[in-house]
Amino acid sequence: MTHTITRERHEIDATGVAPGRVATKVAMILRGKNKPTFEPHIDEGDFVTVVNASQVKFTGSKLVQKDYHHHTMHPGGLKTKTMKHVFEENPGEVIRKAVYGMLPKNSHRNEMMKRLTIKN
Repeated sequence: MTHTITRERHEIDATGVAPGRVATKVAMILRGKNKPTFEPHIDEGDFVTVVNASQVKFTGSKLVQKDYHHHTMHPGGLKTKTMKHVFEENPGEVIRKAVYGMLPKNSHRNEMMKRLTIKN
């Protein structure tokens, strides 16, 4: 049985919504869980565009307390940035990192992330 994959385009407005709430909607659509033909081993998700990423609403003290880490793979190379610093540089990167962490950790994740567009 052959199955043709049709990909639709979705637009999500992030105005006044917490970044995690936006990210869960985006991850679900990128994965294809909103379709009745969902199968976990087939990548049949849609294209998603997030608009107004710079107008998301942060609750609590996350802007100051939450940190993003990456390692340069050299001794003592752990680099840390606060969410506030990342948001000031590129507001869409906060949503992109949240979506990336919500997608399955396998070979489909990079293909799903290519279908995500974030506009500030």
